[in-house]
Amino acid sequence: MQVSRPLTVSASLKGLSGRTRVPGDKSISHRSLMLAALATGRTRVTGLLEGEDVLRTADAMRALGAAITREGADWIIDGRGVGALTEPADVLDMGNSGTAARLLSGILSSHAFNSVMTGDASLRSRPMRRVTAPLAANGAEFLTREGGRLPMAVRGTGEAKPIEYRLPVASAQVKSAILLAGLNAHGTTVVEEPVATRDHTENMLRHFGVEVDVSRLEAGGRRIALTGPVVMTARDVTVPGDPSSAAFPIVAALLVPGSDIWIEGVGLNPLRTGLFTTLIEMGASLSIENERVEGGEPVGDLHIRHSQLKGVDVPPERAPSMIDEYPVLAVACAFAEGASRLRGLEELRVKESDRLASTVALLNVNGAETEVIGDDLIVKGHHGLLGGGTVQTHMDHRLAMSAVVLGLAAQKPVNVDDTAFIETSFPGFVDLMNALGAGLTA
Repeated sequence: MQVSRPLTVSASLKGLSGRTRVPGDKSISHRSLMLAALATGRTRVTGLLEGEDVLRTADAMRALGAAITREGADWIIDGRGVGALTEPADVLDMGNSGTAARLLSGILSSHAFNSVMTGDASLRSRPMRRVTAPLAANGAEFLTREGGRLPMAVRGTGEAKPIEYRLPVASAQVKSAILLAGLNAHGTTVVEEPVATRDHTENMLRHFGVEVDVSRLEAGGRRIALTGPVVMTARDVTVPGDPSSAAFPIVAALLVPGSDIWIEGVGLNPLRTGLFTTLIEMGASLSIENERVEGGEPVGDLHIRHSQLKGVDVPPERAPSMIDEYPVLAVACAFAEGASRLRGLEELRVKESDRLASTVALLNVNGAETEVIGDDLIVKGHHGLLGGGTVQTHMDHRLAMSAVVLGLAAQKPVNVDDTAFIETSFPGFVDLMNALGAGLTA
């Protein structure tokens, strides 16, 4: 049982400063392990995020027959080939990782064996039906608890049918699960998304030799198609710094007077940089230097200095490119001049917690004014947020880190009920922030 770690955060007495690197991109780390296990040959992964979420994926792929070892700072995966994973001897425990559980559902659905997946209390409370409903069209069977929740039994099929599916709500996880199921299906699998979501799955499939056809739809969305069964060839992977993790020191530096920091080697995939675009619109001093390509993904170094932010109206079509960053963006909006409206946040309701409700609670308990209209969040910002509240994180790592950022800039200390789950996605978060001058103590 994980021991809770409450934390009281007081305003930083001096600006944050220095150079740092954030852990490897979590989305790319999960996918590198899964796809390497499905490839033929040996893959070396450099820069893998070694947080609990990703380590659960590594354990699951080992249980499914892939040989995975650590060699110095690198990870070595000897893949089994598409369709050649083996039935696990025990339940697959995905911990707190919704990404791992949903993507792995797609892989398990097209293998002819039975498996059971579970997770911690937080993951067991999250709905899986938005993934299992489309996946059932390939011939797999899913047995879940009431409400489509884990634990979940999967009876995979060795004769997977291709799926054609239009996402009702933009979701990279649902899209990826269907595409991964299609790798071992006989025929063409097609996913249409209403707006473009992060495309790490498509990029990495191409990296491993899979032909993925992407075309634009008239309404601005995308059509993604692949024809299976495919043969994947092992390729080495370099994982860039996670832009979602970088969001927390970025916003902290913008809000704490006197701050001037650099974050090196951050992934700049254009479908992941909506937060950077939004912060610049708010008047942030955020520049990108030394842009380059590493492992098929654009990368750069970020320079951030304290800035007086102004309110912003974020269009709904930007949501998929920054869906994990809305809690910390809402914190930035609470300190900005004027009101901000963050539109189209329906997917936040099915994250690690109901992140929309939890973000509102985080702000309100610390004196911010908010309003929810439909799926839009309105934050009425003002300089010098009071703070002084206790934030209920609901075992959600991004809410915990957002609360820490708020506390560094608030007038009164902010209490965070639990920060233990931060390690699932951002190992060493407190140490990194303290190295920049945050002064966090348990």
